[in-house]
Amino acid sequence: MNKLFSGLLTIFILYLAGCDMGKNVYKVDYNDSHSFAHPKDAVVKHLDLDLNVDFSAKKLSGKVSLLFDNTGHVSELHLDTRDLNIQEVTMGEDNEPTTFRLGDEVAYLGQPLVINITPTTKRVNIRYETSPGAAALQWLTPEQTAGGKQPFLFTQSQAILARTWIPCQDSPGIRITYSARIQTEPQLMAVMSAENPTEKSSDGVYNFTMKQPIPSYLLALAIGDLQFSSLGERSGVYAEPSVIDKAAFEFSDTEKMIAAAEKLYGPYRWDRYDIIVLPPSFPFGGMENPRLTFATPTILAGDKSLVALVAHELAHSWSGNLVTNANWNDFWLNEGFTTYFEHRIMEEVYGVQYADMLAVLSFHDLQKTLTQTGPEHEDTHLFLNLGGRDPDDGMTAIAYDKGHFFLRTLEKAAGREKWDAFLRSYFDKFAFTSMTTEVFLSYLKKALFTTQTQQTEARLDAWVYGPGVPDNAALSESEEFSKVESEMQKWLAGAAANSITTTDWTTHHWLHFLRSLPQGLSKNQMLALDNAFKLSKSGNSEIMHAWLLHVVANKYDRGYAALEHFLTSMGRRKFLKPLYTQMMKTPGMVQMAKLIYSKARASYHPISVTTIDEILSWGI
Repeated sequence: MNKLFSGLLTIFILYLAGCDMGKNVYKVDYNDSHSFAHPKDAVVKHLDLDLNVDFSAKKLSGKVSLLFDNTGHVSELHLDTRDLNIQEVTMGEDNEPTTFRLGDEVAYLGQPLVINITPTTKRVNIRYETSPGAAALQWLTPEQTAGGKQPFLFTQSQAILARTWIPCQDSPGIRITYSARIQTEPQLMAVMSAENPTEKSSDGVYNFTMKQPIPSYLLALAIGDLQFSSLGERSGVYAEPSVIDKAAFEFSDTEKMIAAAEKLYGPYRWDRYDIIVLPPSFPFGGMENPRLTFATPTILAGDKSLVALVAHELAHSWSGNLVTNANWNDFWLNEGFTTYFEHRIMEEVYGVQYADMLAVLSFHDLQKTLTQTGPEHEDTHLFLNLGGRDPDDGMTAIAYDKGHFFLRTLEKAAGREKWDAFLRSYFDKFAFTSMTTEVFLSYLKKALFTTQTQQTEARLDAWVYGPGVPDNAALSESEEFSKVESEMQKWLAGAAANSITTTDWTTHHWLHFLRSLPQGLSKNQMLALDNAFKLSKSGNSEIMHAWLLHVVANKYDRGYAALEHFLTSMGRRKFLKPLYTQMMKTPGMVQMAKLIYSKARASYHPISVTTIDEILSWGI
């Protein structure tokens, strides 16, 4: 049997398996403990936004119209809100008056908005305004932006923060299309997770359409002094004028990544893939808002060394945006798949050795999380129990890295050719729907691991419902990292730091070197490394972060200025959390941590503030 015939046969078998499952085998699990909505009774399908942006008052105000499927058996529509001022609610195209009430406030969740409707109501219209402290919104003064002349606003709706700027059914299991009219100041540009402009509007009015159905956590808005630069036929980048050229260079391989992703797992279904570089306070590396990835400026290293983040957010266009976790207990279905897909894109574009380095670093991240959490803790399961908790608690390396290694293990067991055909069929069959862990495993057993022996050997339940990492994990080794370890050992044995061979080292080589160093370095050793490689002056955020962890742990006072600058110049939680945690554990550095935080706190996003407040016991 030749290779071509074998591949076609595999695809045909998967097609038959998909057909055999039937159209109605999967039913969306609406039992979302993080939403007040009752979508089995009435489920929102589309929303129309009309909002005015007031930078001075730090408020969005206006109207949202929600179109929903109504079973006709209920008299109430239940929505999610948090810190919203609901002013008026009407029904239908004619704005027929109705009544509403806000329920009791619940931690993390906000308040239910309960609207009285009739059996035939299919539209409600809500006039409202946001709170200046809305957790999804960050309002930046001109001084907090790259340009320093105009204010900036951006949203962060994941996981359950869409309800802080739009009354909605805020559950990942519910998909909507939307349109929007945004009125802002004419010197600013507005962009959304939708069809976007490439030039500023003279009157500050922008109209948007998102025709593909998305979950509410992908609702996104950014407004600032923005310019657009094309990256190719269907990709481009938005950024402030002083950043745009640097961003366009950094992301110049985006079209190659799109082509690589499509080659692997099928067509890109969102028309365009654009990126916006946000101000430094953005709390994440990236956010996969469809058609417009939100990205941190900390990935602008000048040498494309951190663009794996772009590959990751692009991969979400399949895993996450296209096939979405039905609730936050299934979060690994988004991030585990996406991390795996990211590595495959990077392998396709930059080669196997590059991907091997990423995989080794991924496993290091996973081991660190297991050590911190405890290898037997239930939060190390892929399928989580987040009831009564902030779903943000589940956004750890377990979902990303354990999920990634689970899929690598399945690939090894099935063989790459069959595995890729399976994943292609998975994305095709479940496109624009939500997915549960249970249904994924059912489809996996139906379409690929069809025998009990295969399922047992793959240890499916141990990976998904058990703690830690099963011993059948398909791990990677890196020849490049072996070279790094050899050079490190020479230095630890007494060789001069400037004699270490670092020619052609990428960011990943440096990360492995810094992560592999002993914890207890002397001041002379720290000084030698700093003098040889100018680590305290690195312009690469990942390298700087790894170095600063040693600065803190070893009380290297010549690095303190770099530490303070780093913590006060960006708000990416991935970097903030470990550094503040390390400072609070290091004798003599607690007061420094609190002093730096007192300066930086106002510039951090509410998501980062919540995390760091807890670490420092701020306000207690």
